[in-house]
Amino acid sequence: MGCTQTCRPREGGGLESEGGLSVEQAPPETPAFAGVTAWAEMQLHSFEATATHILTERTRLNSLPNPSRTSSGGGCRLYEARTGAVALNLARADDRDMLPALFESAALESRDDAQIADAIAGSEEAALVTRGREMGLAIAGLREDRSRASPAIEHFFPSTPTVPRAHPPKVIDLSALWAGPLATRLLRHAGAEVIKIESTRRPDAMRAGDPEFYQALNAEKQELAIDFHTAAGIAALRDLLATADIVIESARPRALLQLGVDADALVQATPGQIWISVTGHGVRGEAANWVGFGDDCGVAGGLSAAHFDQTGELAFVGDAIADPLTGITAARVAAEAWAKGEGGRWFLSMSGIVAEALRPC
Repeated sequence: MGCTQTCRPREGGGLESEGGLSVEQAPPETPAFAGVTAWAEMQLHSFEATATHILTERTRLNSLPNPSRTSSGGGCRLYEARTGAVALNLARADDRDMLPALFESAALESRDDAQIADAIAGSEEAALVTRGREMGLAIAGLREDRSRASPAIEHFFPSTPTVPRAHPPKVIDLSALWAGPLATRLLRHAGAEVIKIESTRRPDAMRAGDPEFYQALNAEKQELAIDFHTAAGIAALRDLLATADIVIESARPRALLQLGVDADALVQATPGQIWISVTGHGVRGEAANWVGFGDDCGVAGGLSAAHFDQTGELAFVGDAIADPLTGITAARVAAEAWAKGEGGRWFLSMSGIVAEALRPC
């Protein structure tokens, strides 16, 4: 179980930050939530922000229900299996179309929750999760074997440290949804210049899906829309990336290469550049291709299992918890590398970061 000591306020109160991140400390929901909140607070030691505020921000803005077997956002559910339990995220429009193949049953016609629950109840946790991931579904098991999982953070192509940099960094935000945009918001509040880049044809889904939360994450950044399907757009993107001190993105490596962006080559050609890639499950082996979102990655990292062991209750812990935990971690890694004059490419595993938050101090 993660660190559960009381985290003291910073000097002068420490519960406020530029950009309106202020909040009364609220009691944790559960021991598991208290543990990851304390861990997140330690990651935020150099930022004027509080973990409780960040981890509960979306639920408060939208008055979302506390998570149970259904996630706060409603897109992911926990189901009991014949052995163990499974978190199945069906937030995307075409996810339900894959259910007959997932359960190897053409009879799954209505695809409502009762049918899904019955199908999972007759399945083995591990086999169902394996098949679902091969199909591209965001799915996780309550008791996943993490012995061969990717580390929470991996650092490639480290550059020789330079003299610590005194000027504010220029940050290019190529990420979407929650984890990456949260990281760049924290860096912006710490003084960085942040430029958020979106595709003209495929903007950040949070913009339309949750406009108020999108504004909370991105309001203070410069925004730039680029058509990635034109030579001029790709050239503009490459020029911006070449001038960046820090890049934070959440695309699959294949997607970047399809845009003509070779992140590894760019990092190696730009000593001192900090490139942070947010992934669902890391970059090792089969896990590099697994789809993951905040709620199912929280389960994959072991948080719901910890909660079950403590309370006997099968439930999600926090709202899409892997997203804010990863965003906080990405900001900390970027800020520390910038202060030390380090560069390279860091891969962050959302499920791995949840697992890290649960380890004893």
